[in-house]
Amino acid sequence: MATDMSEAIHQLIHDRGISEELILKTIENTLLAAYKRRFGNADNAIVRFNSDNRMVSIYAQKKIVDGVYDPVAEIDLEEAKELNPDAELGDDLLIEVDPKEFDRIAIQSAKQTAHQSIREIQKDSLYSEFKDKVGEIIIGYYQRERNGTIYVDLGKVEGILPKKYQSPREIYHVNDRIKALITEVNKTPAGLQVVLSRTHTDFVRAIFELEVPEVYDKTVEIHKIVREAGYRTKLAVYSNRDDVDPVGACVGLKGVRIQAVIRELEGEKVDILKFDPDAKRFIKNALSPAEVRDVIILDEGKHQALAVVADSQLSLAIGKQGLNVRLANRLVDWNIDVKTEAQFAEMDIASESRRAVSELFGDSEEISKISELPGISKETAEGLLKNNIEFIEDFLSLSETEISDLKEVNVAQIEELRRLIEEYVEIVENEEAPEETGDVEEDETAKESFETSEEEEAPEEYECPECGARITVDMTNCPNCGIGLSFEYEE
Repeated sequence: MATDMSEAIHQLIHDRGISEELILKTIENTLLAAYKRRFGNADNAIVRFNSDNRMVSIYAQKKIVDGVYDPVAEIDLEEAKELNPDAELGDDLLIEVDPKEFDRIAIQSAKQTAHQSIREIQKDSLYSEFKDKVGEIIIGYYQRERNGTIYVDLGKVEGILPKKYQSPREIYHVNDRIKALITEVNKTPAGLQVVLSRTHTDFVRAIFELEVPEVYDKTVEIHKIVREAGYRTKLAVYSNRDDVDPVGACVGLKGVRIQAVIRELEGEKVDILKFDPDAKRFIKNALSPAEVRDVIILDEGKHQALAVVADSQLSLAIGKQGLNVRLANRLVDWNIDVKTEAQFAEMDIASESRRAVSELFGDSEEISKISELPGISKETAEGLLKNNIEFIEDFLSLSETEISDLKEVNVAQIEELRRLIEEYVEIVENEEAPEETGDVEEDETAKESFETSEEEEAPEEYECPECGARITVDMTNCPNCGIGLSFEYEE
């Protein structure tokens, strides 16, 4: 009997991964459950194991009394003396209970308690083990598929690879080896649920840690990864040592390291570029493999930039369905508009900058009041208003003498106002042809007018190639999905 129990304990430790201490606790709870089922309660039951845990016994602790009222918890003095001649009134006596006294119902209850305890212990043990592995790579084998979800044999537990976490270019068959990232570990009534993923950016990070020792030991660090699973991945890296090239370390000698990563990603394109704290250089690197001639910052506050490329590099910079520029946008966290050199030459960058600043400050299309000028101080606007000068036109009509006589404003404020008008207000001179009346020609004086932008016809509308939203030719990014836009015209 002792040998059988010892073998059963070792079998549970080996097969279920349960500690010996938890198994002994389960045996104790099982015997107590059987005792309670047989005698009504287990308050006076005591379970003891021998020194090597090869044998177990259960005892009933009874108080020695003169006249028994509770046979389960009390024993008469004469009966106690038969078991122990030194017994006295008031003492506690341990009486061994033969498990054969337990009836069939008590034994069945004990079995259910044992099975439930072992399941809970195993679930808790596996949860603790796999919870610490979240974010790590694990290898399993394809078991079956149901409603798009793949069930993976991980040895001690079964993992699930949902459809949304599967790469669109990968096809699996029964018993295929699957390497995936552990993203979630949950307890469910059916058991432990381990959720796997092959589309997460951390999966790519973990693969690089396996293939590139410099990434694993933090000599080379990954600044950020962006990915369209199954199509393209971009990652920016930098080195903590001047003598280590971060891109070269990830690529490896003759590309052996990057090829191992690409094979694991089933042929997905991977762009490795160097992170640069300078926004212009980082944007230029992010658009690789395209060669960028120049990067112009349109609005630093709103993170809007323009990348200029050669005609032959335009399609490469934008990528199929805008994928390359879209990933570059996410990588650098800027809105990048890609133009060719010819398109850039036709652009009015100053006008673009003024429009961006106007949008930033929430201005309307035309600025008429001095207080509407971007950057104008409250003191300057209020000082001019006290001189009955509210509109820009009123100020422009003043002579130098009248300006010098203004009160509540100083020279510095006047110069600042002139600079803002020059920067944000376009002065247009309209000349009318002289009217001929006999021998006398009178030239009407040219009248000055100002406007912030020329009147334009309503732009033509198109559909975004990515999401189908309404776009116009003056847009650089889709207002719905954020994809970078570039319009080309063919004669």
